[in-house]
This record gives sequence, structure tokens and C-alpha cells, in this order.
Amino acid sequence: MDITSLLNSIKVQQVSGEISRERITGIYYDSRKVKNNSIFVAIKGFKTDGHKFISDAINNGALAVVLDDGKVFSNDIILRRDAVKILVGDSREALAELSNSFFDEPSKKIKLIGVTGTNGKTTTTYFMKSIFDTAGYKTGLVGTITNFIGDMEMNSSLTTPESNDLNMLFHEMYEKGCKFAVMEVSSHSLMLKRVHKLYFSAGVFTNLTQDHLDFHHNFENYFNAKKILFDTLDTSVSAIYNLDDSYGSRIVADSKAKLFSFGSSDISEFRLMDIRFDLNGTSFSIKYNDQEYEASTCLVGDFNAYNACAAFSTAFLSGIDSEAILKGIKNTKPVPGRFEVIESGNKKVIVDYSHTPDSLEKALRAIRKIVKNDKPVYAVFGCGGNRDKAKRPIMGKIASEYADNVILTSDNPRFEEPMAIIEEIKSGISKKNYSIIENREEAIKNSIYSSEDDAVILIAGKGHETYQDIKGVRNHFSDKEMTEKYLKR
Repeated sequence: MDITSLLNSIKVQQVSGEISRERITGIYYDSRKVKNNSIFVAIKGFKTDGHKFISDAINNGALAVVLDDGKVFSNDIILRRDAVKILVGDSREALAELSNSFFDEPSKKIKLIGVTGTNGKTTTTYFMKSIFDTAGYKTGLVGTITNFIGDMEMNSSLTTPESNDLNMLFHEMYEKGCKFAVMEVSSHSLMLKRVHKLYFSAGVFTNLTQDHLDFHHNFENYFNAKKILFDTLDTSVSAIYNLDDSYGSRIVADSKAKLFSFGSSDISEFRLMDIRFDLNGTSFSIKYNDQEYEASTCLVGDFNAYNACAAFSTAFLSGIDSEAILKGIKNTKPVPGRFEVIESGNKKVIVDYSHTPDSLEKALRAIRKIVKNDKPVYAVFGCGGNRDKAKRPIMGKIASEYADNVILTSDNPRFEEPMAIIEEIKSGISKKNYSIIENREEAIKNSIYSSEDDAVILIAGKGHETYQDIKGVRNHFSDKEMTEKYLKR
């Protein structure tokens, strides 16, 4: 494909230079990856601005540079170096459109399902992949923990990668025989147009609670970002939403898609009923069109029944046989760092990614429902630095209300001081049932060593993460590894 053909897919404001007829070898937003006869798209990121690296991209062989700030690089410099300058209104939008065209609209060649919401995205996509795999379809997955093409696993650095990486990934999925792909769609990716031009065969909404207000500034902006997914679905596809969530009906209100609700409400199309769970798993039933389906999973908690119900609804509407769906739900393995139970004797430790007020409350409420007041409950957690500060005292209050003992510790402090974060969490606590141990390993060790033999300990906030981000350096750290280390002792 040459530049002329690709330019037809974007809104060009100005072209400077002579357009070459050379075949384009790739689209890049990282100047270090640019190859001969490729296109470099300069986008403004959180830490740096791609416009600063235009010279590097041309030196590395870029035939054309796409940018939305025409003042940073003069036409004369571009022309002297036999490259083409393409000015657009929005570089991120152009990157998505160019990538979509370059890889020949790969999201239209597979059935792509997007899952968005504050909590439950990862688990819901794992349920879906297990269902489609069980039904005999090779399936791709894009998410927070990892990416999959069938059984092949690849590292994941972002919940939703940049648009060029996504289109390349979906192209590879199609080439390797995937019929379905499920992906977590973050609010950041929707606002930053990483999923612009992708074609979704279904969109799924799990729930909405406070998160990422450092980026979105207020809750309404956060809601509107999530809503983009459903506003862009066309009339031939399905929007599946949690009717029990207060934002469920509102988030699909303007969608042109066919609407299907799930939840415990009597008016839900897919009605979730009779949820039962303990620390070994969860069972429940789903009613659809007067037919009841009994389901079970080794994943724990009523929130996982909701995640499974979202997956059931989506798979059913995608034409998957109910028997394969129920088997797929049962086959779903515990998701790393998502209410992951680790045992030693009568003592149980639960490692969970709960890093929002809602997810922390749901995790602790689930534990309370299981143990009632028969066993002591401990909570070990902190809050991330350089992120939404408003949630810190709220999470402190929740932990102190549902746990018998709370240990406040460091999470990913990033460029903030850990004790300053802890003090903000502490400001929401009115009870005297907490202690402070800044060092996270010591906090985990203390909770295991000092707690009663039959205690249940929730270690919250980091889940699957295997690092601790301190002053710009990622040091290896795993809650699960630390838990196993001290439980064995």
C-alpha cells in the first residue's frame, strides 16, 4: 500500500513535499522503531511529545511524517530531507485510521467484543475466552494482565494498547485463525482514540464507580469516556449492560445497538438468581426467555457471578450453545491477582487487585459474608501515588468498617512520599483498628505472623502486578510471592 492510498483514510489539512509511490512498510508512533519507507505519526503522550522526534524518524527512514502541530517542524527541513509532511487535525485519530487501513480493517474479520467498566473487565474477558475456547473457537484476548492469541501468551504493558499495536495484534489474530477476540476497553483508550475505527461485534458494560479522576478530573467526564464505546456501536451489534448498576441504563441510552440487560432485577433479560459462594467457588443460575441455566465457577464472590453472567449473555447472543457456555464458565481458571485464595492450614490469604473504593468494599463484603463473625478479618492495603487522591480516605473508611484489623502500607507510591499517602488514607478512619507499616513486605509478613491461626487476610491493591513503582523505578515485588514466602515459614 502506498502513501496516496493511505491518505484517503485520514482527514488531511495540508501536504508538503512530493509524495512517493514507494510501498509503505509500516506505521509507527515510536521513532526508534521506524524502518525504511514507513510513516511516522507524532503523537503527544503523557511523558513526552512525539513531535520532538521527527528528525530521528526521518533519519531512520520515514518517508512521511504525520503531525497535528504544524509549527514545531518547518516545511523546508522536511523537503530538504526528501520526506513528506502531512498536517492533520488530530494525530491520534490519524494513527488509528492509518493503522486500520494499513492492516486492512482486521477488527471486521474477527468477532471483536469490547468490555468496559470500572471493575470486572479482566475477569469477564477471561470468562469469555474460556467459553469461546470450550466451544472450539480459537480466541484472542487483550487485557491488563496479558494478551493471548489462542494459547500463545504475550506481555501486556497497557490495559488497552495504542491503536497501531491493536490493529497489528488483531491482524495477527486473524492470520493465525482466531474467530473471536475479547478486549478490555479502558476509559483512557476511549478518550485517547486508541480504539477509534475498531469494529466491535458487541460491547459490554460491567459497572461504574470512582476511578481515574486524576485523568478525567470529574466523574461525569469518566462516565462520558466509557459511554463512547456504546455511542459508536452500530445497529447490527449488541450492547450488553449491567441493569443493577445505577449507570447501566444511562450508558446505553444513546446507543444504536440492540440492547440486552443482565442482573438480578426482575426486568433483566438475563436474570441472575440464587448466588451462593464460599472460599472454594460460586454457584448461581441465569434465567433467559423462561429457561434457567445452572452455573458454577471456582472464582469466588457475587461480583464474579455478575462477571460470569455478563460473559454468558454475550456468548449466548454470539450464537454459542448454552452447554458450551456453562462448561466454559466452569473451566475458567482463577485469574491472577483477582480474589486469589492462598491457604496454609486454617489461615487464608486473599490477594486481590481491588484498588478502588467499590472493589475494596466488594472484596471485604464477600469475605464477611463467608466468615460472618466467626473468623478475624485483616486488610492490608495502600493507594497508588500520583493518582486519584479523593479515593484515599474513602478506602480507609471502608477497610476499617469491614475488617477487624487494618494495616496501612505502601502501594505504588510513584513520585509521592508513601507516608503522605498513608496519612490521607488514615484521615478517613475513625476507629482504632488500624496500624501503619510502610514497607509492604513487612506489612504482609506482619499480617501473616501476628494474625490468628484461622484468620482471613485480604492483601489488596496490586493483585497480579510483579513490581513496585518508586521514584520512577520499577522494583520486583509480588504480593503473591510474599504471601507464599511467609505462609510457608
